[in-house]
Amino acid sequence: MSENEETDQKPKIFLMGLKGSGKSSIQKVVFHKLAPAETLYLESTNKIEKNDISDCSFIKFQIWDFPGHIDFCDSGFLSDSLFCESGAIIFVIDAQDDYMSALQRLTATVEYAYRRNPKIKYEVFIHKVDGLLDDQKIEIQRDIAQRVNNIVDDIVASCSHIISDSCGVTLGFHLTTIYDHSVFEAFSKVVQKLIPYLDAFEDLLNIFISSSMLDKAFLFDVATKIYLATDSALVDIQTYELCCDMIDVVTNISSIYTPAAELNDPPFSEQTSSTIVLNNATVIYLRGINRYMALVCILREESLEKIGVIEYNYQIVKEGIQRMLSVNQQAITNDQPKMADDKGDAVGTDENCSKATENLDNIDNSVI
Repeated sequence: MSENEETDQKPKIFLMGLKGSGKSSIQKVVFHKLAPAETLYLESTNKIEKNDISDCSFIKFQIWDFPGHIDFCDSGFLSDSLFCESGAIIFVIDAQDDYMSALQRLTATVEYAYRRNPKIKYEVFIHKVDGLLDDQKIEIQRDIAQRVNNIVDDIVASCSHIISDSCGVTLGFHLTTIYDHSVFEAFSKVVQKLIPYLDAFEDLLNIFISSSMLDKAFLFDVATKIYLATDSALVDIQTYELCCDMIDVVTNISSIYTPAAELNDPPFSEQTSSTIVLNNATVIYLRGINRYMALVCILREESLEKIGVIEYNYQIVKEGIQRMLSVNQQAITNDQPKMADDKGDAVGTDENCSKATENLDNIDNSVI
């Protein structure tokens, strides 16, 4: 298979919104490690920019950054096949600006895309909320969600005679800013919807924390600090930020002390490990899964008394994750045409998900 064909079959995330909404800043900060302050000097996007995201070992995808002036409903813009290839659409709205025009563009985009690919996932980033009070953020999110959902419900109802087997349209609404970790958490939710074995990963992490006396566990993509999976407990943004800071500390120290000839990007491996005890008796526990992925956990200091159990269970979890990654890679290598048949759906097949579940059953019996 040629490189172009492989690229065409990667899941695609479309980044859309009006001009000046912050689309390019988001993808530069999340995927290119640009400092938020430096986004002030970014030029407006004038054409579709495609970015390959290949740092994550589990799912490789593309980000398409669309300029704000493109009207997809224009008959002169050949977008039918474009939307058939999309896995998810992220629509960015500037929360500090009048957003009525943005809502009109959003609902028009949803209607146009839904008629061509009802399996697309939709996420709305209510962006630039760093300058708003907490009450303002909640009110804007509520107002946008209510207005959009009312219109989208009408769109789905009007298309019911055309799309009979659709489950409708579900939109996620996220308050984001590039000046904290909220945009990373929001992107995590988007990427998770493209992961075929997400439930298997969540079950595995649930088994791990309950067997090891942990409070929280995340499976991270090290390069982007997007979390690919977590346990079923609610995600607290402060906990997520702690884990992201832990990854920064480990990779920065590795970059300093690793010989230049051996330095990778990211400077990480499955042997990487670190444990930090904070002054409030909270412990951050990081262990490598492979050169791209890390398991980061939060636990109480007294849980370190059973560090042997934790380490043993970590090894079982690492082997289980690597096994599921191997199943996924084998599917990509041997079954690409089959996976490409269902455009807009997650990468993977029912057969491979079944294999992942079998692996999980075996792991369940191994964890202490």
